[in-house]
Amino acid sequence: MKKILGLGNALVDIMTELEDDSLLNTFGLPKGSMQLVDFETSNSVLNGTTHLKQTLSSGGSAANTIHGLARLGVETGFIGKVGSDEYGEFFSNDMKESGITPLLGIGSAPSGRAMALVSRDAERTFATFLGSAIELTPADLKEEIFSQYHILYIEGYLVQNYELVRAAMELARKCNMKIALDLASYNVVEANVDFLREMIIEYVDIIFANEEEAKAFTGMTPHESLMLFSNHCEMAIVKTGSKGSLVKTGDQIHEIGIIEANSIDTTGAGDLYAAGFLYGMVNDLPADVCGRLGALLAGNVIEVIGAKIDQPRWAAIHNQLKMM
Repeated sequence: MKKILGLGNALVDIMTELEDDSLLNTFGLPKGSMQLVDFETSNSVLNGTTHLKQTLSSGGSAANTIHGLARLGVETGFIGKVGSDEYGEFFSNDMKESGITPLLGIGSAPSGRAMALVSRDAERTFATFLGSAIELTPADLKEEIFSQYHILYIEGYLVQNYELVRAAMELARKCNMKIALDLASYNVVEANVDFLREMIIEYVDIIFANEEEAKAFTGMTPHESLMLFSNHCEMAIVKTGSKGSLVKTGDQIHEIGIIEANSIDTTGAGDLYAAGFLYGMVNDLPADVCGRLGALLAGNVIEVIGAKIDQPRWAAIHNQLKMM
């Protein structure tokens, strides 16, 4: 089976279940937003929520996808950077326990962490301190590592680091890897649309975008965006929330539905969709089946708090895979 290498921000997710939304106002965090904060603000949010139910897991968009792939039995690695502290140690150990090869550098700043505040209606609001995660540089990318993998998966949150993303894509191309990119966030797309366009045209083979990200990039409807993306990429995927997703490869367009789910937290839905889809790809399954696998994982992760599917659900997923 083909091996997949993830590249992204190494963050420890601190999932916090809110009793109501008043704390969002207290911290000045618009509901549903992803706000980058400094170390002091992150500590303020952390200290102000210690009385609430919290869970920790290694996170970041690409890391979530790589975790899902590892749980499906795909051989994976992850490149990122953490601090020399307890959060960095936790991140590395959590990856090893999941069967992922952690290829982590040590930065000078504290480890990055994402305070994910989950409202009672399942909407999540992020206060993210990137810390050492953003100290990743082209010097951390090694050809001897890239050459061992077949697909490079990059999270869109990295695209603000033009030098790093370009170097990663050039190295992946040199090593004959397929390149998959998730656009990650509509505001990131809006701020970096010219660079993204260049990278997509020159390098990207597989692109994942949700409806808002696609519109930020193209100004078009999901279907029109799908067609534009497919002009440059072998596979184009536009996720349309509760309506499902659209997948185009070659001349074929597939409309993928969703699975029935009781959504309590949408954290990681897009990341796990990508994991299911890429699992199908490395097993040479048809594009519509890849999309259904993505929907299967996305539907399961929204039924739990955080971006990690629990063991009983994984057991059920593996049973369903045998029938697909």
